[in-house]
Order: sequence, then structure tokens, then C-alpha cells
Amino acid sequence: MRALAALMLMVLSSAAHAQEFVTLKGHGGPIMALAVGADGTVVSGSFDNAVGHWRDGVPTWHDGHAAAVTAVTLGPEGGIISGADDFAVLVWENGSPRELGRHAGKIASLDVSPDGRYVAAGSWDGSVTLWPLEDGRDPVPLPTAGAAVNAVAFDRNGALFVGTAAGDLLRYSADDRRPRPVVKHGFGINRIVLSDGWLAYGAVDGGTRIINAETGAQIADFTLDRRPILSLAVAGDEGLLAVGDGEGYIMVIDTDKMRIARDFRATRQGPVWALAFSPEGGTIYAGGLDDVVYGWPVDLLGEVGDQISGNRSFLRDAATMPNGERQFMRKCSICHSLDARPSRRAGPTLHGVFGRRAGTVAGYQYSDTLDVSDIIWNENTIDALFDEGPDHYIPGSKMPMQVIAAPRDRADMIAFLKQATTGE
Repeated sequence: MRALAALMLMVLSSAAHAQEFVTLKGHGGPIMALAVGADGTVVSGSFDNAVGHWRDGVPTWHDGHAAAVTAVTLGPEGGIISGADDFAVLVWENGSPRELGRHAGKIASLDVSPDGRYVAAGSWDGSVTLWPLEDGRDPVPLPTAGAAVNAVAFDRNGALFVGTAAGDLLRYSADDRRPRPVVKHGFGINRIVLSDGWLAYGAVDGGTRIINAETGAQIADFTLDRRPILSLAVAGDEGLLAVGDGEGYIMVIDTDKMRIARDFRATRQGPVWALAFSPEGGTIYAGGLDDVVYGWPVDLLGEVGDQISGNRSFLRDAATMPNGERQFMRKCSICHSLDARPSRRAGPTLHGVFGRRAGTVAGYQYSDTLDVSDIIWNENTIDALFDEGPDHYIPGSKMPMQVIAAPRDRADMIAFLKQATTGE
């Protein structure tokens, strides 16, 4: 880290570079979604269930979701709209949430119509709904192909494009809400962005393609042997398209020349779940497994991107960890901290967990199941939790499905957890 700090200080002290490397710290879990307003403020959605609104590096927290925030976008006047694993779409008004609607599955993508009247929400339940941003209008459900919806995006004329887990790219015109097939990719389409007549999409197989938005004709193919594509962002005035993948790379495409302009490894271990450009296109914000949003100066990436990324990892190398710690990092660390300090992570702290009754950490909002549980956490109950999995051991809890199949791995993890939380 000293080498990284020295390198950044040397580079960024140069008067030739107006942009700066930015870190936005405060979330308690991985960064799942990003958006940037016209005034340069950054909006982030995290696994910690929170929406962060960053002005000059200082966050305002919006807490209203009951699960990980997986999509954020901005309304016509900069208002924040968010979607989450709790199936809800919320609009934030004076810091308070108003529920626009609710799907039967995770909200994967949001986009606001050009006239500012609706926000389109795509869900893993296979549905797409246009939710009115003003009272007095009814929601508009759209017919889909039935597969999980991963991406929605409007063009400037109000046509809506939808990407599905079945690999279908569909178009709904502004005056006819029946879907028209544009592309059948063959693998799930994860993300869509549009700019000046072309559309770019990123897919599960690592495909990154730019097509004519009307005809579906391919303009360029930037598929690399890295998969899946998890995030896209466009800086239209600068002609830049950024692509984030599951292996920790960010590729920047010059769409005026249709060539890869920069390609750098932002993390030793991916993924890059979220990308967004600053208004002038000089900074690209990125989020992944770390609980920090990073802002990379685009004009520096070709000079120092590899050196920076070589010293930066969202996770420690698993090979350097004892087995018990490795199991904890893989299964528990995203949601739970080990110390008593306040944390914005999605789950309660595990400090003092041995001998504690389940559902009793002050200030944490538990599920109804754990609020009335008589489980006492000890070596036997923690072993059973990871042997059976939370959905079987404590049905109805908010804990995601996690199983540690090997008894030796469970024993090592429990020993690490006991030492880390009690010092024994």
C-alpha cells in the first residue's frame, strides 16, 4: 500500500493531470450499483442494503431497503431511484423512501424514460414494469419472453430495450408496447447502454458487442476471453464505452474509432459489478467486492493503470490464509464483521457470537424468525448452520444460502471464528 500511495502521489501531483484518483469509503459491503448526476454527485447501491449519495466525497445514507441494493438511477431532476433484492423499487424524496412498486423477484436494472414520467424496472421474476414517477398514473406491465430480465435501457426517443438471461435483446417502441426481437445472443445478456444510434451489450460468455439499435446489425465486436461482462458505462460526448467483467478488468473503448483505447486490471480478483462516468467523462467510477467506490482518472489509465492495479486487490490472496480464515472470508465476510465497532454490513457483527442467543445484537433489524429464535450460538449450532444451510436450519431468516460441506472445513472455520471473536 505504501508503494501505491507513493505512486499515486507522484502521478497526481503533476500539474498536467487535472483529474484525481478518488476513493469513496463508508459502505459496509460490496458495491452493486452506481450512477452519477449532472452535478457530479455519485449514487451507490451496496450489499449492505443502503444507498449512498456522495457530495464532495461525503455520503448521505438512505436506508429503506431490506436487502442488497442492486440498481440505482437518477430521475429528471436528480432524484434517486433504487431497486433491490427485496423486490422493491423506491424513489427517494427529501431523504425518505416512497415505494413505487414491487416485483416477485430481484430488481436487476432501472432506467428513467426520456420524458421523466416513468422508470422501467427489470426483474429476475421475468417481468418489466413501467412505474409512474408521479401520482395519478397506473403502472404499465410489459409482455416479456419469460426469462429473467437483467437489463433495461431507454433510447432518446423513448423506445425501451430489454436484455434477458436467455440471451434475448428485445425492443419496445414508445407507441407499441409489444416486444420486437433485435438480437438472439445465445448467452444471457447482462447489461445494455445506448448512445447516438448504437447500442452496446455485455453478456455472460464475455461478449461485448456494439450494434445498430434499430436493425440489430453488428457494428463492432470487442469480445475477449474474460467473462462474464457485468457492467457497462458510456460517456457519450467523449465517445467512451467502459466494460467491467467478472475477472476484475475494465476495458475502455473509443467508439469514435471503434478500438480498445485502454484495458487494465482494476482488481486482482473480480468482479467489477458497477461502472459510471463523471459528467465530463474524465473519471470512471467502479465498484466490486470491496466496500469502497473507486474513481479512476481515465487519462491516467494507460500510464499507471497496471502498476496501480498490481498493488490493489479487493481480496487478500486466499493462498496466504489459514483454512479457517479462508472459509470465513468466502462464506461470511461480505455480510459480517468480527469486531464490536459500528458497521454498515448487511448482517450483524459476530463479535461475542459464542454463547449469544440468535437475534439479539442491539440495533440490527432481524427477520421475524430470528427475533423469536431460541438458538444459542456455539460450536454445535454454528456447525449445524453450515452443514444444513441457513434455509434449512433457520427457515425464513435473511441469511443467504451458504453450505460448508466438509466437516474439516467447518471445524477450521469455527476455530478461526472463536479465536477472532473471543481471543481464545
